[in-house]
This record gives sequence, C-alpha cells and structure tokens, in this order.
Amino acid sequence: MNFRDFLADRIGFIVVYWINVILIAAVVQLDLLGKNVSLDESNIAYMALLSAAGLAAFLSLDYIRQRGYFQGLRSLKQSGLSGRNPKAMEGVISLSTGGVTREQRIAVELLLELYGAYTDRLEKHRISQDQHQTFVRLWVHQMKTPVSIIRLLTEQPYAAPKEAPQRPVGAVLESIQEENEKLRQGLDMMLHTARLEKFEADLRMQKVDLLQAARHVINEHKKACIRYRIYPKLIASHEACYIDTDDKWLGIILHQIVSNAIKYSKSKHDGSKSLIMTITKDGSGCHAVFQDEGIGIAEQDLPRVFDPFFTGENGRLVAESTGMGLFVAKEACRRLGHRLEIESKLGEGTTVRLHFPRSGALHEGLLPLR
Repeated sequence: MNFRDFLADRIGFIVVYWINVILIAAVVQLDLLGKNVSLDESNIAYMALLSAAGLAAFLSLDYIRQRGYFQGLRSLKQSGLSGRNPKAMEGVISLSTGGVTREQRIAVELLLELYGAYTDRLEKHRISQDQHQTFVRLWVHQMKTPVSIIRLLTEQPYAAPKEAPQRPVGAVLESIQEENEKLRQGLDMMLHTARLEKFEADLRMQKVDLLQAARHVINEHKKACIRYRIYPKLIASHEACYIDTDDKWLGIILHQIVSNAIKYSKSKHDGSKSLIMTITKDGSGCHAVFQDEGIGIAEQDLPRVFDPFFTGENGRLVAESTGMGLFVAKEACRRLGHRLEIESKLGEGTTVRLHFPRSGALHEGLLPLR
C-alpha cells in the first residue's frame, strides 16, 4: 500500500477533521462577535495552516509507523499463500512484527491460525494421497501373483507330456480356487480401505449378536481351515452377546482377524493347528479373544502392527502380506468405539482381543472415541 492508498482509506477521518476545525473557528467567531470583535483573515489562514501541518505530520508519522505491515502485505500478495512456498510463511510471520494497531495484530493472529490450519489440512491430504498411491502400487503387485498362477494352471492341461507332468484336474481347480480367493481378499481390502475415507456415510449402528457374527466368519473360512488343517473352536459364556456396532464393519474386523490367523498358521507344517475363539460378557461389555498357533510376531514388530503398510518380519515369510489388514481393523474399531489389542510370541502364536462396551456406554461418555 502506497501513501496515496493510505490517504484514500482515511478520507473520512480527514473530512471530519476539517469539519471540526471549521466548527471551532465558527464558535470562536460567534463568541468574538458578541464582543464586537472579529477574527482577522490572517488569523484564520494561520489557523488553517497550523491545522493542515499538524494533520499532515500525523498522517505521515502514522504511515511510517505502519509501513512495515503494508510492505509485508504486499510481499505476501506477490509470493502467494501456498503451503509449498516457504516465502509465504515468512511473509505471514513478518506481518506479526509489522502490525502496530490492535486491529492489525488481531488480523495477523487470525491469518496465522488460518494459514496453520490450511497447511495442516494440505499436509494431511498429501499424506493420504501418498498412502493411497503406495497401497495401489502394493496391491497391484500382490494381485499379479495369483493372476500369473491362475494363467499357468489353466495352461497346464494343454502342455505336452514331455514338457511337464499333468496334475489331476481336481488339484488344478483347487489351486485356482485358492488363488481366486486371494484375488477376492485383495479386492475386498481395496474396497475397505476406500470406505474408510467416507466411514460415516456408510455407517448404521444397531444391535448385533457377536456369537452369530463369529459363527458366520468361521463358516466363510471353513474350506481354508480344512485345507491347512486348522481347527476352529468357538467358546461362549452366554447363548447370545449383543453389542452396539455396524454389522458390516464388524464382519470386516472379524474377517481380518480370522484370515490373519489362517494366513500365518498355514506356514507351520507341524501337524494340525487350532484357532480358539472365546466370547465372554461382563458388566463392562462383551469380550472376544482369538488365539491361534501360527508363526507369531516378533517382539520388535508388535508396536507397529497397526501402522499402514507395515509387514515386519512376517512380510518376508508370507508373500500375500500387505500391511493394511490390521490397520483397517484398528481404524474401524477406533471409529466404532471398540478396542482392539494384540499380543504375540514368535513361533508360538498370536492372541487378539476385542472389547465392545456395554450398550449405552458410548452415549454416557464412558468410552471416548479417540
């Protein structure tokens, strides 16, 4: 802002100032006329000159005092408010040192808050985009493996006898079914991750029987359990255990826990393995505990198992690990008001605990969502 613009913004103040000067001169003139005396024209001119000099001096000093603030505004406008422009933040900070009036200081504080909120939101969006791109690349890489295996299996019956021995059709179909299941799980994981961004839009809280949901998940994985000699067992302290949740997201959480137990148990070839699911109910709500006899999780990996894309030591042993399953389950539990905990010993197995607060606890404020 130049001096001309500065004066234009204060034109009202200047007009009122000169009106006051004229009124004062008129009052003095009227008082002198009562005494048969009048102001001399030279006195009036001298009064006007002194008033003009005083006004000019005040406006000039006020402009000099606020010039730093105006220059900061000009440089900020030229650099542009962009979260990726380091000069923009420097310009905002310079305004805080240039503001001299209370109005300017309040405006600077508000601008700093808005700029901070803008950069935080921009950074969160950037992180979200980076995570999405990373997951898509990882997902595509994981899906290429079952697609390639299915293609090889379908070409195998047409191979010449001298090139490769033919497998029984039943074994080929079973392998195709297994790879197709991996594709389905990968597509489901992509869909669940996308739904997290619009979680509230696809949410319907209702009373759901936890035992019935657990039985449904077990039946879905029955063939995989038979194939890998994993024997699931459901133990319940009550005939029913109703919880306040979204049935679709509850199914996703339970499916992820059970599929992980199968995925990391099939790698152990020392006979049959068990998967024990225990559901209990007490005054605080319902509890579900899943105990498997899989390969377990390394102690140093436990604090990070809920981080997106983290696979740890097990990711090197199980090729289909994406590191997103437990992240989705944990995030869904957090938003639903449930609690998900995990403990494990390498080589012995993993225990996953789910806690569902009693009905009405969320509304009473007994369990915060965050």
